[in-house]
Amino acid sequence: MPYSSQFGDHFYCQTDGRLECGYVFLDGNGLPERWGAGDFFRIGELGFGTGLNLCETWRQWRLWRAAHPQGCRHLHVTSFELYPMTAADIDRALSHWPEIDRERQALAALWPETRLGRITLSLSQDMTLTVICGRAEHEVPAWEFQADAWFLDGFAPSRNPDMWSLPLMQAVFERTSAGGSFATYAAAGFVRRNLQAAGFSVERRPGFAGKREMLFGRKGNASGA
Repeated sequence: MPYSSQFGDHFYCQTDGRLECGYVFLDGNGLPERWGAGDFFRIGELGFGTGLNLCETWRQWRLWRAAHPQGCRHLHVTSFELYPMTAADIDRALSHWPEIDRERQALAALWPETRLGRITLSLSQDMTLTVICGRAEHEVPAWEFQADAWFLDGFAPSRNPDMWSLPLMQAVFERTSAGGSFATYAAAGFVRRNLQAAGFSVERRPGFAGKREMLFGRKGNASGA
């Protein structure tokens, strides 16, 4: 179970981080169903961590593409990470889940030794990963694209409040396509208020593995909070 001494928090829930990714980030953003429209889909992520969300998303994308060869043709994931891990640490952390062995091995093999600036990896013919290394509050406003869905996966708001600040949530909103979405395991009141103040509709539903609540929402819809 990877643990950050910098933020005093685990990288994902101690019950099952892979299942949490499916419940919170994929289902919370209406994926994979939303991959059915258009030729290109872009996911933005705050906090790459071990790459667990990337690998589970990649696994589900691969399965979905096999079943829908005429659907969306390319997935691009862009993640913002201040402290990128080494390939060996990523490989060790993700080895817990045999379900993503294929994705883990490919990611570890492609992961560069030098982790500065912008890392862009062609994971397959139909999927690309970009990791922007630096402080999200500086890098997200400068990002040249907009995401169709956001995985907001920084460390706990109480331990890493900068990752959930109003200015950063406003930057995320501005870098979200019309009708785009977000999902997060977080449910702290100030996080919900910052997302709403940024312009998102915000809804709540039961969290993963007994957690009381999680948040999800859209850009351009009336608030359901």
